[in-house]
Amino acid sequence: MKKLLKFIPILVFALVLTSCSSVRVAADYDREANFDQYKTFAFFKPGIDKAEISDLDKRRILRAIETELLAKGYTKSEDPDMLVSMFTKSTQRVDVYNNAWGWGGWGWGGYGGWGWGPGWGGNQVSTSTEGMLYIDIIDNAKKELIWQGSGTGYLVTKNVEKKEARIKEFVQKTLMQFPPEK
Repeated sequence: MKKLLKFIPILVFALVLTSCSSVRVAADYDREANFDQYKTFAFFKPGIDKAEISDLDKRRILRAIETELLAKGYTKSEDPDMLVSMFTKSTQRVDVYNNAWGWGGWGWGGYGGWGWGPGWGGNQVSTSTEGMLYIDIIDNAKKELIWQGSGTGYLVTKNVEKKEARIKEFVQKTLMQFPPEK
């Protein structure tokens, strides 16, 4: 039984760690748009300027988007077929776990005696930031949104290398759904 109790926190930690590493994606698009006609792209600066993140993270996201679109065969152009914009949202999540096993006080019912011994006690607080990255593809001639993808997952903020890898993962998984299959 003692071995099982020691193993439970490790199992919970592993479960939390793996659940935090995934990026959930979704996409929506205009069914009337002919995605075969789009060959070139440029970034839509007015939309990108509104994103409420640091300029460093904007550049990281834009580089990752450019890399993915180039890998898909699109060309960056001064006179593009489509414009690419993005915006972000984030939410702070606070989890309080108050069922930790530990040492605490115990009583003797109506007898009024008190002592110390094993029991339930202690609180654990965990905070994390969940972010959403939206990537918009706009028909440049019509100035209409034709595709929007979003990636949602937990963010890494303390280590630059991990942050860059996480941004690439968000962008790559989101743009896997572009162009849509008909």
